[in-house]
Amino acid sequence: MKIYAVSDGKLKKSRTAGSQIFSIFNAMFLTLLAIICAFPVIHMFSVSLSSQSAVAANQVKLLPVGFNLASYHMVAKRAAFWTAFGVSVKRVIVGVVINTVLTVLMAYPLSKSVREFPARRYYVWLLIFAMIFDGGLIPNYLQVKNLNLFDTIWALVLPGAVPIYNVILVMNFMKQLPDTIEEAAEVDGASYFQRFTKIILPLCKPSIATIILFSFLSHWNGWFDGKIYNNNTANYPLQTYLQALIANTDITNSSEAIENALTNVKTLQAAQLFLTMLPILVIYPFLQKYFTKGLTIGAVKG
Repeated sequence: MKIYAVSDGKLKKSRTAGSQIFSIFNAMFLTLLAIICAFPVIHMFSVSLSSQSAVAANQVKLLPVGFNLASYHMVAKRAAFWTAFGVSVKRVIVGVVINTVLTVLMAYPLSKSVREFPARRYYVWLLIFAMIFDGGLIPNYLQVKNLNLFDTIWALVLPGAVPIYNVILVMNFMKQLPDTIEEAAEVDGASYFQRFTKIILPLCKPSIATIILFSFLSHWNGWFDGKIYNNNTANYPLQTYLQALIANTDITNSSEAIENALTNVKTLQAAQLFLTMLPILVIYPFLQKYFTKGLTIGAVKG
């Protein structure tokens, strides 16, 4: 409960004891949750910097034991890792651009009223139906095969070119923008395209940044499609390569990983996993600030 008091002609907000206690416990709970989430990442990073004997003896917890950079030196020399890294970077660039462009182009007309776009309801229900009832793995596989997309970057980006959840998110964001903004531009003679590019897109930066992050995470973390749509392991994206590495399939073998007394399979895997997480850890904080505005549906945004 919030209590408001007037002091020196100004309205000030004072908090009750119950509200303060709740805030303290809430902060403690969230801090504990953050520590629990961060522990596996810190442990994996420490393993990648530890010696083989310390990792084998299970001595590594939160700090490296027998500090060395041998695992990262080996990763730097591993051509298969960097080839897969390049495939993932290419996938993210192409996939995010396609996802973002198609999402905003579809969301804008769907945000209009039925008077402006009579078929709007039909398309909205079609999107909802497609989001709930997916065609399944086999139809998708056959479609990619019939289009001769195997072992190409298009097999990884075209099947999910229009994320329906992102379309609904941006559509609802655009619907909450005041109609008077576009009406004023229409009176001044602005076309739909001019209103879309010069008014709507700048106002939708929070939602666009949100769907960019969603698309980035989806493409960067995707591994299953890379497994089923690629016959050549040289075309594996990074996550598919790592999945095969951990599963100890044809992508690597344990004898290759042991080159000296400071490195073994676990330290090498930890180094590669941490390098895979690094782009997300770097990019996420810069886009997180848009989450509140981008994910809020129903509030007026200006």
